[in-house]
Amino acid sequence: MQMELHTGIDLAVALIQQDNLPDLLKTATKQLENAFGLTRCWALELDLSGRTLHCSDLEEHGEFDCGDFSHPFAHVLQTGKARELTRAASYRLDHVGFQALFEASDRPRSLWLEPLTGNDGRTLGILVLCRDEPDWDGITGQPLYGGLRQLLVHQWITQLQSRDQVWQRRLLKRSLDHLHDAESVRTRCEQLARTLVGNSQAMTSLRAQIVRAAGSQLSVLVQGETGCGKDVVARGIHELSDRAEGPMVVVNCAAIPDTLLESELFGHTRGAFSGADQDKQGLLAQANGGTLFLDEIGDMPMALQSKLLRVLEGRQFRPLGARKEQHSDFRLVAATHQPLQAGIEDGSFRRDLFYRLSQFPLRVTPLRERPDDLEALSRHFIRLYTEREGSGPMGISSHALHLLAGYDFPGNVRELRNIIELACLQTPGGDDIQPEVLRMNDLFEESSDGWTSAPWDVGDRNPVDLPAVEDIRDLKAAAQAFEAAIIRERLRQYGGNRAQAAESLGLPKRTLAHKCLKYQVAES
Repeated sequence: MQMELHTGIDLAVALIQQDNLPDLLKTATKQLENAFGLTRCWALELDLSGRTLHCSDLEEHGEFDCGDFSHPFAHVLQTGKARELTRAASYRLDHVGFQALFEASDRPRSLWLEPLTGNDGRTLGILVLCRDEPDWDGITGQPLYGGLRQLLVHQWITQLQSRDQVWQRRLLKRSLDHLHDAESVRTRCEQLARTLVGNSQAMTSLRAQIVRAAGSQLSVLVQGETGCGKDVVARGIHELSDRAEGPMVVVNCAAIPDTLLESELFGHTRGAFSGADQDKQGLLAQANGGTLFLDEIGDMPMALQSKLLRVLEGRQFRPLGARKEQHSDFRLVAATHQPLQAGIEDGSFRRDLFYRLSQFPLRVTPLRERPDDLEALSRHFIRLYTEREGSGPMGISSHALHLLAGYDFPGNVRELRNIIELACLQTPGGDDIQPEVLRMNDLFEESSDGWTSAPWDVGDRNPVDLPAVEDIRDLKAAAQAFEAAIIRERLRQYGGNRAQAAESLGLPKRTLAHKCLKYQVAES
């Protein structure tokens, strides 16, 4: 009796010292084997669904389906009573998992299957005892066995409760983190809505994507038609990122001649080429710690595309004429109005560069597909005009908004801004913009003599419809609006093709690109 007491205390202490369920079950089964001369002992854990028993000690086939009532384990769980299973009966069981367990037990003559249930009625699992001598009453009737079994159940429940508490704490933390993240996304989206204006589903979704993109270091490719606001998207990504305090370096790949683009990007040393009379830091180096925005990436020459790809792999580059490479830690955002997939097919754009750029792709929906944003955008541009000029219209009438809703805006948001600003110029301060001052479809209407006839035409032939002469207060602004209107309409005429538009105007493509950038006619 003293020996049994001593053994029981030692075994109990060993069970209590286990701080996780797998170790508890492994210790308990090993103790039972040693204390009662068992050939093997198994503890099968019932999952939370109550549908599957798990045996972690079996490397393969360690799961038992409790829905199969022909299986003895399912029968024990259903009845809640222990039962003996003989070797002969075991041979007849056509269950792969059970046969694996039977083999691992050295095919004993008898097995004792006993359900383990807590005080609350919760079934924890099944205890499987294996022995060649089928005198189970002599074992299960011993106080030592009963005490160990009771202690095992108690510790098992304690471990499950502890695991549940940990899981609940983790679930609570995830929920709180999710709420915090959701609130952070909402706040940042509201901040972004001040510049990326619109309440349509497309714009709401785009702002949420921009916030997520800003929170990563992935390269972003912004695609969309000319004038839809791709540069505003790029600016938003930069300002919401952890690089907001760093520089945002903008490179318009279409506005810089091919011969100068490489030097602009990489920089050069003195004497690297004719005219290089001093060292020049490239835009890649200037973007260190910030964001590099490559606008109109589709216009980048093929030779430079391969060099850019190597830079993106390790952020290492070598200025023209330099012997050593330099490092620049920049975040890349690229934009294009061109279908790069078509460029890949015709060989004008590298496929590997496309995939490297589009780690986080964003697409800006054209204005014609989100008419719900017209009013908010119009009022936004009126407010900007008034802040810049010191005075301007109070707002825009419902009739004017109705007229805008019937136009498809081939120039997208940039075209709307030009229309609104021209209308602001013709609207007395404090009044609302009316339909008659909105110049859209009549920009290039031809009269019988082949020239545009403007309402204020006093004999001069003018290719665009401008405000009345007496309404012009800023000659420079009016001249720029005149030139921007011509370029915008010519781009619309040629479907955004800058090469054809430039040729039709007698301009080099680079000059047209520069004017688009200067007047913000072809906003990305």
